Amino acid sequence: MTDSNALDLDSEDRKIVTLARSARARNGVPEGAAVRDETGRTYVAGTVDLDSLKLSALRTAVAMAVASGATSLEAAAVVTVAEGVQAEDLAAVRDLGGPATPVHVAAPDGVVRVTVTAG
Repeated sequence: MTDSNALDLDSEDRKIVTLARSARARNGVPEGAAVRDETGRTYVAGTVDLDSLKLSALRTAVAMAVASGATSLEAAAVVTVAEGVQAEDLAAVRDLGGPATPVHVAAPDGVVRVTVTAG
């Protein structure tokens, strides 16, 4: 686990943090997430909280990538008030992207608190 901030991120990683932040704000959900696949395509999602289905934003974004034919992930971002990422979320990223896939965890204001690997 390494500390990071938005200035340390490359432009593509800043983009997914911005997309995740926008999804959270636009949908009024607890979390927003975005992932980037091996071709550079991005998938953006918010928390799903239905009576019959509950998914974190990050797991939803990974599911969207898989459903769209992605075979790998380059990076992921989640915007949340939580201090870290749940193990289940990291497992979903790891399943598609591998253990070295970076996951940027940002506060609602978009400031990246920490970057962890899915590993």
